[in-house]
Amino acid sequence: MTIYEFLYYIIMPILSLSGVLVFVRFVLGPSLSDRVIALDLLITIGIGIIAIYSIVNNMPTFLDIAMILALIAFLGTVAFSYYLEKRDKNE
Repeated sequence: MTIYEFLYYIIMPILSLSGVLVFVRFVLGPSLSDRVIALDLLITIGIGIIAIYSIVNNMPTFLDIAMILALIAFLGTVAFSYYLEKRDKNE
């Protein structure tokens, strides 16, 4: 078994299953914080899927897309933490 087969037949289904489970947590999350963390994890799983797809199909331009998505996810997390900090000060 080569590394490409391992990535494609073992890691991709694991990431897909975890994406489905995290999406269920995103939909059913009881609080706003749970939903934001689930969304951040969904984006991280998506980055992993994009990176594996890029490696298997030898398309390095997709790694740039994954990097941009990671930066957007980071900025979203920072914005949410800023919102929580401001909300706590107002209460």
